[in-house]
Amino acid sequence: MFCKLNEECGVFGIFDPVISNVAQSTYFALYALQHRGQESCGIAVNEDGVFRAHRAGGLVPDVFTADTLEKLGKGNIALGHVRYSTADNSNIDNVQPLVVRHVKGTMAVAHNGKLTNAYELRRKYELEGAIFHGTSDAEVIAYAITRARLETGSIEQAVEKAMDVIKGAYSLVIMSPQKLIAVRDKQGFRPLCMGKTKDGAIAFASESCALDGINADFTRDLKPGEIVVVSDDGVRSIETHCGENSSMCVFEYVYFARPDSVIDGTSVYEARQRAGAFLALEHPIQADVVIGVPDSGLDAALGYAKQSGIPYGVGFIKNRYVGRSFIQPSQGQRENAVKIKINVVRSVVDGMRVIMIDDSIVRGTTSARIVKLLREAGAKEVHMLVSSPPFINPCYFGTDIDSRDKLIAYRLKSVDEIARKIGVDSLGYMSVDSINKIATNNKCKFCDGCFSGKYPVEIPEHIPKDKFEEKIKKGGVITDD
Repeated sequence: MFCKLNEECGVFGIFDPVISNVAQSTYFALYALQHRGQESCGIAVNEDGVFRAHRAGGLVPDVFTADTLEKLGKGNIALGHVRYSTADNSNIDNVQPLVVRHVKGTMAVAHNGKLTNAYELRRKYELEGAIFHGTSDAEVIAYAITRARLETGSIEQAVEKAMDVIKGAYSLVIMSPQKLIAVRDKQGFRPLCMGKTKDGAIAFASESCALDGINADFTRDLKPGEIVVVSDDGVRSIETHCGENSSMCVFEYVYFARPDSVIDGTSVYEARQRAGAFLALEHPIQADVVIGVPDSGLDAALGYAKQSGIPYGVGFIKNRYVGRSFIQPSQGQRENAVKIKINVVRSVVDGMRVIMIDDSIVRGTTSARIVKLLREAGAKEVHMLVSSPPFINPCYFGTDIDSRDKLIAYRLKSVDEIARKIGVDSLGYMSVDSINKIATNNKCKFCDGCFSGKYPVEIPEHIPKDKFEEKIKKGGVITDD
């Protein structure tokens, strides 16, 4: 119902020196990561080399009942995954973690991100006789690792060798019969952090909020290109692929991550407030109240209010009980459906000059509907500010925007045109220069290719991001057509 960006997924892994209820710990962590993927989820448990897994479509509390968790049993290693797919959500083979049984043993893989060479690798492997069941990048990664495992002496050496082949964005947690391995790609596109429980278990998660969810202390973020191996022998780091470059996706701070997470040394909450402050400096407006669009627009609105001196107000109430599975109404009922998801607090905006702050405008449909709600609630003026620059380029590293044709800022070109289209009195975006300054950690560098068109790594030129999935769905055969 809301045309927003969607991130691919969230990952979690835990290694306990003793047999314990790691499935339950993973369940709580996935609950904390639910915002990163709401279409499917899975947990795989390792008990002395015996793997048990459960994967299904749906939200974490729906997929994992008390009965399901009991059947997964106890173990000393576990992986968890929540997923948002860009294509073919109905295929259970795409739900992670993937469990792979090969000649050297059993392995489970959970992946967050997007490979830029998944299509080429899969075509190469299939021509060599490989068999794939789904369309996910995780399956390509799993095959690259198992193939390398035949030529190496350990699972971590195989992962190290596979990193020479796979390209793009990937944060991985990998489980072998005796080890838990966490991997972050060379650019650090997607976040991955490590923590430790009071009982001595080591955990990895896409965001620190998942560590909080299992009462684990945050240890550190993985370096871009780092491999961390956890076994009975302790924790070991492999940095052969680490370099000086870092290109965290800036939308982790703008939209994807939870505000209570800390990523690469910067509080997401503080980064969003800084974004709002930059907006106030770049777009000073005479108004009566500043409001934010839930959820990620709220902190930026607070930052704008603090910087500008204009009062902050709670202009919207979000219905927390409407999930992604909400039934789409008929076209004639669509306006009412917006109010089911989000409603205006009339007393805050009636007769007021309102500054409304949101994290982004993708297609423009959602913004237009929300502006209409404000007008109907009596807002005298509506000025919209966006805590990111115009989204004018595709993303190849883990979001679901793969074509410029879907982007209103690319189609209409002019900011004034977009303002008229969504019905606001004025519209302002954050500059590319400012968004690269929202991190309090000055060493944190961003990928801003979706705004600037300048990507930190080579991108696929001959195919759009989702043609890999589209080709496979057409008969299951990859060709060059």
